[in-house]
Amino acid sequence: MKQWTLRLLRLIGSSLVLIFTVIVLIFILLELSPADPLKAFIGDVPVSEEFEQRMIAAYGLDKSPFERFFLYLGNLLTGDLGHSIVHQRPVADVILERLGNTLILTLPALVISSLGGIILGTIAARTRKPALDNAVSIGAIVGFSLPSFWLALLLILVFSLWLGWLPSQGMAPFGRPGLQIEYLILPLIALSVAELGFKTRIMRSSMIEVLGQDYIDTARSKGLTSLQVLRRHGVLNAMLPMVSVIGYSLGFVIAGSVVIEKVFSWPGMGLLLYDSITKGENLVVIGIVIIMTVIIVIVNALTDVTYGILDPRVRAKMRRRG
Repeated sequence: MKQWTLRLLRLIGSSLVLIFTVIVLIFILLELSPADPLKAFIGDVPVSEEFEQRMIAAYGLDKSPFERFFLYLGNLLTGDLGHSIVHQRPVADVILERLGNTLILTLPALVISSLGGIILGTIAARTRKPALDNAVSIGAIVGFSLPSFWLALLLILVFSLWLGWLPSQGMAPFGRPGLQIEYLILPLIALSVAELGFKTRIMRSSMIEVLGQDYIDTARSKGLTSLQVLRRHGVLNAMLPMVSVIGYSLGFVIAGSVVIEKVFSWPGMGLLLYDSITKGENLVVIGIVIIMTVIIVIVNALTDVTYGILDPRVRAKMRRRG
């Protein structure tokens, strides 16, 4: 129990350091940005100099970057992510409004790419037909190599413009689930293909290595069928590397969603992040990055704990460290 407590404390400490480092870096980078949030809010509407100065003072734009940074950190400790100039609302409300749409896109992409990778990788490693193995392997390499934005544009060109089967932009209103899926299909494919290819390759390699171990031969010698050996010993042991891969791939899926949401005008956090960067909405950008970082850190921590539970070698190593 002691080693698990120490491990948990180490995870929390390293996670806080990571989040603080990300905040510092993103704050410095945004300070170097030439975008002006006040100009994005006012637009071409003529306003008095008094109004402009009042807005600058209200949002702390008259303070030095150093003062703004520590003021932001102080507010962040109370859970306040600031106030959006462009949206004229609390940053937390603006982000949470889009978070659900991003999860609708990213979670199915993570599930589909993970399950698909496990199944295809197992088939490729287990099949005795070289043609099938080659087809899966080449398909995985091609899928992993395709840039997601290029694939997204290709899908729009073929299925939206040429065939007219699926919508290419936006999101259907809630309450119409059938229609919502139509809007989801193309961005989901564009976001999943690269991850599917990568996980297929990892699962195939892991399964080939496991199937060559002595305990697999022992299981066969006990009279177990090929399917029983695969189910009881093959897949479970080959899944160990996949646990880490699935956890870490969440970061790539979330990062990829920024591009995909922009291409398909999907109203999630990725599109909000893109718009906020172009308009100089620094507080919204920092807020989104913090939330994304926290989600990735939590998932990676859970992945490490899960891996430790599943793999007896990790548990033994932790016991030796005491």
